[in-house]
Amino acid sequence: MTVTFLGVRHHSPACARLAADIVAAVRPAYVLVEGPADMNDRMDELLLGHEPPIAVHTGYRDPGRRHGSWTPFCDHSPEWTALNAGRAAGAELRFIDLPAWHPALAGVRNRYADAEARYGEATARLCRDFAVDDADALWDHLFEIEPADGLAERLAVYFDLLRGDTEAGPDDTAREAYMAHWVRAAAAHADGRPVVVVTGGFHRPALIRLAEDGDRSWPEVPRPPDGATARSYLVPYSFRRLDAFDGYQAGMPSPGYYQHLWEHGAAGAGRLLVEAVVARLRARRQQVSTADLIAARAAADALALMRGHRHPARVDVLDGLAGALVSEAIETPLPWASRGPLQAGAHPVIVEMIAALSGDRTGRLHRDTPLPPLVHAVLAVLGEPGEERLDLGEETGRERSRLLHRLRVLGVPGVLRTSGPSPAGGAELTERWELTDSDERLPALIEAGAYGVDPQEAAAAVLAERVPGADLDELAGVLLDAALCGVGELTGQVLDDLARAVGRAADLGALGRTLAVVLAMWRHGELFGTSGSATLGAVVRATAERALWLAEGVRGGPAPADLRRIEAMAAVRDALRHAGSALGLDTEAALGVADRIAACRDAPPDLRGAALGLAWTLRGHAAGDPGRAVRGAFVPATAGDWLAGLFALAREEVLHTAGVLELLDELVAAMADDDFLVALPALRQAFGFFPPRERHLIATRLTGLRGGGTSPWDLMRLDAAPELVAAGMALDERADAALRREGLIP
Repeated sequence: MTVTFLGVRHHSPACARLAADIVAAVRPAYVLVEGPADMNDRMDELLLGHEPPIAVHTGYRDPGRRHGSWTPFCDHSPEWTALNAGRAAGAELRFIDLPAWHPALAGVRNRYADAEARYGEATARLCRDFAVDDADALWDHLFEIEPADGLAERLAVYFDLLRGDTEAGPDDTAREAYMAHWVRAAAAHADGRPVVVVTGGFHRPALIRLAEDGDRSWPEVPRPPDGATARSYLVPYSFRRLDAFDGYQAGMPSPGYYQHLWEHGAAGAGRLLVEAVVARLRARRQQVSTADLIAARAAADALALMRGHRHPARVDVLDGLAGALVSEAIETPLPWASRGPLQAGAHPVIVEMIAALSGDRTGRLHRDTPLPPLVHAVLAVLGEPGEERLDLGEETGRERSRLLHRLRVLGVPGVLRTSGPSPAGGAELTERWELTDSDERLPALIEAGAYGVDPQEAAAAVLAERVPGADLDELAGVLLDAALCGVGELTGQVLDDLARAVGRAADLGALGRTLAVVLAMWRHGELFGTSGSATLGAVVRATAERALWLAEGVRGGPAPADLRRIEAMAAVRDALRHAGSALGLDTEAALGVADRIAACRDAPPDLRGAALGLAWTLRGHAAGDPGRAVRGAFVPATAGDWLAGLFALAREEVLHTAGVLELLDELVAAMADDDFLVALPALRQAFGFFPPRERHLIATRLTGLRGGGTSPWDLMRLDAAPELVAAGMALDERADAALRREGLIP
């Protein structure tokens, strides 16, 4: 009996051909493949006749751990070709690795993660010896472009060298011991016929050693512990998700290129890559001439000859294209010289080259593939594409809203809310959604199926994942989502966590967001399903009091207005307005805090303005003379930041209190040109708190005040940006000053 151990690189066309050829040649009794052993009784499902790329998605949940991972297959995956060739040869097929949920794979998002990081020193030495940039170029140089003769022997030498004396960690040790047990059992049950074992090259040396002695009975497949849920389903996958340049954990980069290599060989792959790059660039109206194309191909051929390749390899073609199509200096390293996502600032031509390498193929499951209950539950009620308008005043509208919010929380593509209630808004009872078709919807629903059998259960599980370790801001987001999704049991748990977090919070902005959320839920309990919650009222009160206490201690000089800080003061205002008497909030104490902040020169300008606005709105009038208060607080250098706080909290009071708008116009007009130019961005931000109707009212009053026949609409529709106009005026003034100094103008 012979056991053939084939160590491979995942998603390698050369290894995929070799695996299929070996299985077809030896016609083994068993084909053993690195993969999740708990899928063995579903091998027929895996080989139904899908169109790769596809993947096995596994979701795992227990009280202490949640994990999701993938086992992907494409046409040129050695595991895939070995299984299909084994089925054709009549062999028994087995996955022999631990299930994806097992603790030994807890840190693995993708099972077929190549092991270069484990033997980086050996890989770096080989890269230096062969004068290539990285392990991907090294692999192409040694195996993908070279003839197939002796490939198995060369792979064995390569992986033996890389593994060397490397000590495997405890997770790899556990996996290798389990896989070796399967090998021993298959060898014992093969009745003298061959056995073929296909695993990642890193594991091959250990498996050869471990397979010699030990238990030869069939190993048991581990089962999830009590209280845990583990579900696995086949999902359509895509080349984009496979690609290392999109951040894929491991595997071959540029799956589109390797698909061409699989289908057309090295010469055809290079030609098709050039065509794909040119097509993408021309589709984006980038000029690529025939001369550019000839230059790129000539450069690729010359580089291949210089590097000892019979045909241009992937990096030869890419280097040739970059040399021919990118004329200016490139600030960042070429992405194919390393592994990982594209860096910010990559040249547009380089971005299109990487996209062409990646390809746009998306897999398709066979129509008889079993799908999780969640998919059927959602597709039965999702409805046709189009816009939906929901009346949240009716139970049917609220129930439909909860379903769509659950899908939003699950990350289902093509489900977008375009408008609706928000913590900062009023009691809006209309919600609008846009439903569109998406190729990514089915994979997303299948993967979400690991969380539950229906949208409510799945959304609750996803939200529960967000709770551990969440800060105050994140907890507020979970609370709002739980309420919108109608997950009542989670709402109570998160409220308890929030109540504890509020007492130790030190971030005024986070407190403000939390207060806005809990206040909205307290005010509109029928809408959010939180009517009569005493805990919610207690959190509103504690958050408002904590926010005021923190606000009084904030110190700092001139700085850009902090919008989150301003929003926190607005949330306090709303809490005092709408819940003060019902929840026993001390309005007089709050007014005292606001007056002290507004008068404190050490407090930031935006906070002083917000405090003045808070006191103004709560009293219904400014303390004392409003004009005197405004004039005393207005400092040109920080005027925009101070006004941002004031307008955010007391916009209507400023607009409708006699003489205040005119006073502000006087103060702004009196600013020196340089001061005005510096303050202009902050002033624009401040006046942005007024909606268009009120800005038109301001323009009407100002044009009436100044006269000159200017229309308010003309004032609001400048052809140039105000900053540009102000800069031009400043430049004119400096030019006039220079001319006067030289006596050229009076």
